[in-house]
Amino acid sequence: MATVLTAVLLPGEAGLVLAQEKPPAPAATPAKAEPAEPKLTADQLDSLVAPVALYPDPLLAQTLVAATYPLEVIQLQQWLVKNPSLKDKALADAVAKQPWDPAIQSMAAVPDVVKRLADDIQWTTDLGNAFLSQQSDVMDAVQRMRKKAKDKGALESNEQQKVETKVIEEKTVIVVESANPEVIYVPSYSPTVVYGPPVYPYPPIYYPPYPPGAAFVSFSFGVMWGAAIWGGSCCGCGWGGSNVNINVNNNFNRVNHNQGGGRGGAGGGNWQHNPKHRGAAPYSNKATANKYGGQSGAGNRGTSARQQPSTRQQPGAGGSRGPSASQQPRGGGGGDKIGGRDIPKSSGSSKAGGFSGGSRGYSGSSARASSSRGASSMGGRGGGGMRGGGGGRRR
Repeated sequence: MATVLTAVLLPGEAGLVLAQEKPPAPAATPAKAEPAEPKLTADQLDSLVAPVALYPDPLLAQTLVAATYPLEVIQLQQWLVKNPSLKDKALADAVAKQPWDPAIQSMAAVPDVVKRLADDIQWTTDLGNAFLSQQSDVMDAVQRMRKKAKDKGALESNEQQKVETKVIEEKTVIVVESANPEVIYVPSYSPTVVYGPPVYPYPPIYYPPYPPGAAFVSFSFGVMWGAAIWGGSCCGCGWGGSNVNINVNNNFNRVNHNQGGGRGGAGGGNWQHNPKHRGAAPYSNKATANKYGGQSGAGNRGTSARQQPSTRQQPGAGGSRGPSASQQPRGGGGGDKIGGRDIPKSSGSSKAGGFSGGSRGYSGSSARASSSRGASSMGGRGGGGMRGGGGGRRR
C-alpha cells in the first residue's frame, strides 16, 4: 500500500512535522454464526409424547399448552391441594380469580392430570419445551404414536371416545374425540403395552400396572367440562397445520379476551405462548429464549428424551414406573426447583423433587383420592383396566 506523507504545520513549533496518513480501517469481520441448536429426533419425541398421545384431542392440546408453563402447573397443584372442597362451578369461579394462563385455569377440571404433570415436572418441562421449539414435530410424533396404538388394537372407539382416521388439509391423521363433547374421560395406560418397546426410554413416570388380559386402556370417571361450567378445553388440535388453536368458547379464554388481558392467545386463531406466565423457568435453547424474551437453560440440563437408545423390553411388563427409569439418568440431576425458583415441598409434587424426575409420590390410589372435582355422575369404566391417572371423581 502506498504511503502518503503530508506536511503539517504545528502551531507553536518551529518546524514542519511529517505525519503519516492513517490507512483506511479494515473491513469489519462478519460475526460468526452460532451453530444451529440440535433438535430432538423423531424417536426422542415419540418417547416424550407417549404418556399423552392417546388423550382426546381437546385434552391433549390443553395439556401441551399447560406444559409450557411449568411453574403455574405447580402453583395450580398447590392451590388444588389447599382447596379440596371446591367443585364444579365453585371451583371454576375460584380458579378464574387466579392470575394464571387460561390453559392452567382450565386444567383445574382434571385434577389428576394436573397431579401427574406436577409430580413429574421434569418430563412436563421437557414436553413443554419441545412443544415450544418443535411444535409441528411434536404433533407429528403424536400421530405416529397413535398409529402404533391403533395398529395394536389399543386405540379404538368405545363408550368414552370416538376414534376416526380423517384427511385434514391433505394430511391423514387419527382424531380422538370424546363420545360426548360435554364430558371428558382421561385415558390411563402403560406406553409399553399400547405402543410396544421404545427406541428411546419412555419417561420414567408413573404408569398403571397392566394385569395380563386386561384392556389396553382404562378411563377415568367422566368430567363435565362443557359450556355450563368450563366451556370446554382451552384449545384444540389443528392437525392440518400441526398446531394448536384457541377455543374461543372456553370460559377463561372468553373472559380474558373480553377484558383485553391478551393472555394465552385468547383472541382466537392459533395458540401463542405467553411468556408472562413462564416465570423464571428457562427455555430449552437460545432460539426459543430469544423468541420469547426469556433465558435459556441450555447446557444446564439435559432433556430426558436426549438419552441413549433404550434397551428394548418386553411389552406387558407393566408396573408403576416407566420401563427405563433405572436404565438412564434423568437430565439435570436433582433439585426441587424450576430455573432459579424453588418448589415448596408442600406443592404436592413428588418426593423425588422436580427435575430429579419420577413420580414416587404418585399412585393409583393417590390419584383417585385427589380426583375430587368436576366429575359427572356418568361414571367411568376401565374397560377391564384400572382407573388411575384420570380426572374427576364421582359425585
